[in-house]
Amino acid sequence: MPLPVSFLLLVVGFVLLMKGADIFVDGSSSLADKIGIPQIVIGLTIVAFGTSAPEAVVSITAGIKGSPDLSISNVLGSNILNVLLILGIASVIAPLSIQKNTLKYEIPFVFVITGLLLGLGIMGNKLSRVDGVIFLLFMAAFMVYLVIISKKQPDAVEETVIKKMPVWKMILFIILGGAGIVGGSQLTVNAATSIAKFFGMSERLIGLTIVAFGTSLPELVTSVVASYKHNADIAIGNIVGSNIFNILFVLGVTAVITPIAYVNDFIVDNIMAMFVMLLLFLCVIRHRKLTRLGGIIMLLCYAAYFVVFIVM
Repeated sequence: MPLPVSFLLLVVGFVLLMKGADIFVDGSSSLADKIGIPQIVIGLTIVAFGTSAPEAVVSITAGIKGSPDLSISNVLGSNILNVLLILGIASVIAPLSIQKNTLKYEIPFVFVITGLLLGLGIMGNKLSRVDGVIFLLFMAAFMVYLVIISKKQPDAVEETVIKKMPVWKMILFIILGGAGIVGGSQLTVNAATSIAKFFGMSERLIGLTIVAFGTSLPELVTSVVASYKHNADIAIGNIVGSNIFNILFVLGVTAVITPIAYVNDFIVDNIMAMFVMLLLFLCVIRHRKLTRLGGIIMLLCYAAYFVVFIVM
């Protein structure tokens, strides 16, 4: 398709993904609340899926359509961008405090599962269905951990705001939201693949840059707005949680549906994803806060990574 049309469809795809995810979460959360499902369960399942729905559906769609480079690079690119760019920008606006559990357990956990992705990918040159099941088991364990934490420390988990609406509207939102997510993912994958072919770029490059940025827009907007309003104490926890969800749920579900080839080029990106978590840990361990200096360091690291990646 013509290049301008590809870029237009890419933008339309991103808009459908974001709006579809919002509408789907509103409808599903309201219906779950009406049925009597506890708020904490809604927050840890439906809302968590909604924030990572763009990455999830794009990766699954890419895997099914035979574009594994776009599938894995989208997740790794989003995780790198989430920490270096989003937290970098947010902490420059206002320093970000970090909760004890996030520092002590969740950041190391992201480092471990990113290393697990690296190990499984290198050993089999792909993520098999068994690997996908392993990721989903880790995801289930993480959900149990969050439930335990929420009961011991209610303030450690953000309270879920559930919109009240009539049943017909809930069902309509779920249908429209689901259609937006699916349709948006189709447009995004097709347009991104078309752009990559036009410029002779690899799907990996497109996935690590354009698609990663587009699917991370919800996290970017949420974190920057929260930081601007000086309500940023949950920003780091949300980003870390999103990274966990991206690896364990997104790649887990994708690999179970269709095994994903893990090419050697992903090794560098995978190591970079581990490095950014180590960098985040080092930036916050002393004062339990991501300062403006830490944010500037992260933004410089992202710029350097981007330049080196383009040169390579």
